[in-house]
Amino acid sequence: MALEINIDGKSVSVELIGQVGNRHQISINGKVYDVDLVQVEKGVYSILYKNKSYNVELTQGKIPKTYTINTLYNSYDISIMDAEAKYLKGRSHDHLDDGTTISSPMPGKVVRVLVNEGEKVVAGDTVIIISAMKMESEYKVKKDRTIKKILVKEGDTIDGSQPLIITE
Repeated sequence: MALEINIDGKSVSVELIGQVGNRHQISINGKVYDVDLVQVEKGVYSILYKNKSYNVELTQGKIPKTYTINTLYNSYDISIMDAEAKYLKGRSHDHLDDGTTISSPMPGKVVRVLVNEGEKVVAGDTVIIISAMKMESEYKVKKDRTIKKILVKEGDTIDGSQPLIITE
């Protein structure tokens, strides 16, 4: 299974293809690398690639699934963007109401639609409740709006980033 990893704002796809002992075959954005990887102590790794040695230190960030990688000359901030991380990022950055469309960053199920088409809502009103990853999340409007179109109904299964409600 490939993971999406953000390195200093750049997204790459990383997948472990195979492993035998310390030998790892890794795909990064489709390019395959054969490396010898050993953890020499907690958070410190030695990597051999094409007869060159690289030492890296991996430290956990303040937010789950974020890390800093330190090499001899550089440091990189990375984050692992699996389904849970995308969901949490979406909720924490509150980009669910982009001005006209309300959507969920994760696939899930519509639990409740709390508004009707044509209804006026005020900033902070909950308009829909979605169940994703065994949690129910309330989606609110950021500004006073009018509900233009409701694209889902209670019980519907939804995809991540699928438009749910259109507002004016």
